[in-house]
Amino acid sequence: MTEDLPDQTEQGKKPRVRADAQRNLDALLLAAKAVFASAGVDAPVREIAERAGVGVGTLYRHFPQRADLIKAVFRRELDACADAAAQLAQTNKPGDALAAWAQRFVDFISAKRGLADALHSGDPAYEALPAYFDARLRPALTGLLGAAVAAGDIRAGTDPDELLRAIARLSAPGPDGDTALGRRMVGLLIDGLRYGASAEAD
Repeated sequence: MTEDLPDQTEQGKKPRVRADAQRNLDALLLAAKAVFASAGVDAPVREIAERAGVGVGTLYRHFPQRADLIKAVFRRELDACADAAAQLAQTNKPGDALAAWAQRFVDFISAKRGLADALHSGDPAYEALPAYFDARLRPALTGLLGAAVAAGDIRAGTDPDELLRAIARLSAPGPDGDTALGRRMVGLLIDGLRYGASAEAD
């Protein structure tokens, strides 16, 4: 009887996750994101497993420690936000791509809100996440901003790090998790960067 092993495309390469295992993993991360947002990072793992439609054993098989699950949710949301930059750049004018990505970043900040207690707890398990944040998001924003400036959509002279911090601060959701005000503030910020850009390009 053969063992049920993950697929491998080439010897020595990282095994691929089976399709059913990947579905379980995706379901767990989505469920954890929702439960953490509503009940905090100390919510019972059984609630997360039930929401995902899997057993608690499946959850622990993927994430032996609660910190493993929290980090995975953070990285998943961060990666989705960073990857959106290239997608938006392909389907929008440079200035519009920057504006759309800034709104996408509001979604990330909203999702991160449910993880805040853990991420700011001082637990060494999360020490690597700030560097991961910088490594993924700074290039994404820098590329979009540079393209928008080159196209004459955004005026020159904006520091990417300062812009990222400004968007993050304006994106803070309200006590009930509402992001409407943050979206309006971020929209005003990007519109402000458009002012005078066409004159510089002339």
